[in-house]
Amino acid sequence: MTGRDPAPWWRSGVVYQIYPRSFADASGDGIGDLEGIRSRLDHLSWLGVDVLWLSPIYRSPMADAGYDIADHCDIDPLFGDLVAFDRLLADVHDRGMRLMLDWVPNHTSDQHPWFLDSRSSRTSARRNWYLWRDGDPGRPPNNWLAQFTGGPAWTWDEVTAQWYLHLFLAQQPDLNWAEPAVQEAMHEVLRFWLRRGVDGFRADVVHLIGKDPDLPDHPPELVGANIVHTHDLPTTHELLRGIRAVLDEFPGEPAMVGEVNLRSPSLIAPYYGAGDELHLAFNFVPLSGPWDASFWRSVVEETLAALQPSEAWPTWVLSNHDNPRHRTRYGGSAARARAAAVLLLTLPGTPFLYAGEELGLQDAVVPPDRQVDPGGRDGCRAPIPWTAEDGHGWPPQPWLPFPPEAAASSAAVQREDPASILHLYRRLLAVRRGSPALALGAWRTLPAPEGVLAYERHAPGDRRVVAVNFTGLPVPFPLGEPADVQLSSAGRPEGVPWTGSLEPDEAVLLIPGTPPG
Repeated sequence: MTGRDPAPWWRSGVVYQIYPRSFADASGDGIGDLEGIRSRLDHLSWLGVDVLWLSPIYRSPMADAGYDIADHCDIDPLFGDLVAFDRLLADVHDRGMRLMLDWVPNHTSDQHPWFLDSRSSRTSARRNWYLWRDGDPGRPPNNWLAQFTGGPAWTWDEVTAQWYLHLFLAQQPDLNWAEPAVQEAMHEVLRFWLRRGVDGFRADVVHLIGKDPDLPDHPPELVGANIVHTHDLPTTHELLRGIRAVLDEFPGEPAMVGEVNLRSPSLIAPYYGAGDELHLAFNFVPLSGPWDASFWRSVVEETLAALQPSEAWPTWVLSNHDNPRHRTRYGGSAARARAAAVLLLTLPGTPFLYAGEELGLQDAVVPPDRQVDPGGRDGCRAPIPWTAEDGHGWPPQPWLPFPPEAAASSAAVQREDPASILHLYRRLLAVRRGSPALALGAWRTLPAPEGVLAYERHAPGDRRVVAVNFTGLPVPFPLGEPADVQLSSAGRPEGVPWTGSLEPDEAVLLIPGTPPG
């Protein structure tokens, strides 16, 4: 994998995902908001991230935490208003960072004016903006199942005596992207925010927008399967090229990263197109994988092999708002969480951090009476603890419980501890920014003992070696040449000669003594 010079910002930067409800609360209602985010920008600037991505902040009935949008061009009062958004965007830019928004192209809320109009009559001008089908009221038009509920992906509408399609909740009807007016309306949503100055978008389940007009049954081998993980149609690519053309109308290289939830790099690679579709696409395989050297070696090799032929750029993510935090998945181990930070930020591609990752947070335990999310994802969406005292920088009762060890994990406590995982992330970001090899350089595996993943990153005049011990035992790792320790997840001193042995669950970043050829 080789870098381009100069590299676009979405290749060289580190993206930090903010779940607005849980990041910081300035209004005192227990729900995070835009002013809360703005009040914590100094933390993000100090940390050293380059790009902020906000999960949905639009007007919404909140059946699915804002992914059911009722107005694409306004802010939900829970979070603030457009004036507050403009202040936040200006402050982000003043600090040299960029801002991306979530864009939800597949569906709207059932309270969106488009759907209310579409539902009002079979002769509505917007009837074809959604996917309506005739049928028996007791039998859905096909055998597709909805995400979250596991029931039919169809709801019968008594008023117009037809079914409408919703791949998620019934409150989230699917848009019909075969209708040119839908394409233009959603393109205008992008233009609205690009004119306001946003730098790009994360496109929610964007691979779902192209649909077979016949909406055929799943074949027998896919009956009962989640369509979100299997839907992959050629018609989507033409739609993506139209979306990319809208972004290309604007200066500043606005970018789009797609949620193409197909769980295979070879299936995701075509969504980059020939440099005319998505700029980036998420790689979901690591989100469900174990803490295992062989797994990670195969994932990296498979990803690079799938993307290199089209010069597509990889992405790496360990945690997000839809999946358990990686420290939780890795058994709660603080040592593994620290080593995973080194791994994530030294792989070739664009890394995405999820808010709280830099604090080593685990999922919260959410009792039944406080559960909110229809998909059971509340644990990874717990509020960020900012301070050690009661409330942790929030009102006494935020919308969800805090993660475990909130006081000790808080940003204020870790800021004062140079050995904390927070300082490890800050150091990693600074090292990555200062190394062409780590930011944009080529990658190759190195020989390593069982249970260790070792690789080299190199660019002209710059070379680094990374070794990650996935075992709970010390493992010899002789490099075969002199090297100095630039950084260790286990806290060994920096700048000392490499001794040739990894501690349990330790990751090291080494500077070899021999410059690249």
